[in-house]
Amino acid sequence: MNRTMSALEWALLVVLSMLWGSTFLFITIAARELPPISIAAVKVTLAAGALLIAMRQAGARLPREGSTWTAFGVMGLFNDAGPFILIAFASPFVPTGLASVLIATSPLFTVVFAHFLTTDERMTARHVAGALIGFAGLAVMLGGGDFAFSPAAILGQLACLAASLAYAYASVYGRRFTALRLHPMTTAAGQLGTSALVLVPLALVLDRPWALQGLSWPAIGALLALGLLTGALAYSIFFRILATAGATNTVLVTFMSPITAILLGIVALGERLGGQQMAGMALIGVGIAVLDGRPLAAVLRRARAG
Repeated sequence: MNRTMSALEWALLVVLSMLWGSTFLFITIAARELPPISIAAVKVTLAAGALLIAMRQAGARLPREGSTWTAFGVMGLFNDAGPFILIAFASPFVPTGLASVLIATSPLFTVVFAHFLTTDERMTARHVAGALIGFAGLAVMLGGGDFAFSPAAILGQLACLAASLAYAYASVYGRRFTALRLHPMTTAAGQLGTSALVLVPLALVLDRPWALQGLSWPAIGALLALGLLTGALAYSIFFRILATAGATNTVLVTFMSPITAILLGIVALGERLGGQQMAGMALIGVGIAVLDGRPLAAVLRRARAG
């Protein structure tokens, strides 16, 4: 397992952070006309369908073993359906900035999960320090928000933390697909397909999408982007990085995605980037550098040489 990522893995991680960072923009557009569970159901269905078509063109097939499909189901529950339902529950009670900070604590939990559930990703002081610095950067960049103590607000905040825990566990659990020797595209298709089996019935029962008005072209475009870009393509990259770089490195995308989200907000929504956001981005960069280890090692080598 590569504890220090290669240049290719870093490049893929940057692309993944850009794809997942753009999710907030596309959801904002789609949410003007669709309820959240319906958006998620459309996203995973489109993504799974696109991956199945790509697999067929490549001559790949879905596995038939029941144990593999059980693993797909667990991954879909913890990495797609479960967190989204928790976040949807929390959204009326928790400000967006505070919710983002709470969900972005997943690297902290991933370090702990990886330490106890794997044999080659033991927790080190560097991992803990990097995760804490990165989390501090997110808190600064997003403003943190005011913690409310009403019962609904507390339940919402706990739901966000539960979603963070789910994402962290999924990052570690997903490593088992490497031993199964599945192509990243196959793993992504299996996970998204099982998520669709959960979310589509929920959307039909709770959202009654047939009673909604027709969608505009911007909403349709946002749904296509969510399914094909932030879904099919992003999860193919996610499982590719996870297979070689490990859970602790892969979850760095949680720190990097908000940067893309803020930049897109500036360009597409006219939001402003202040000194607080710039300081947060700088802290995130420091946290990533500490987690990777190479910049710190280079500084130490130069200090010793000097």
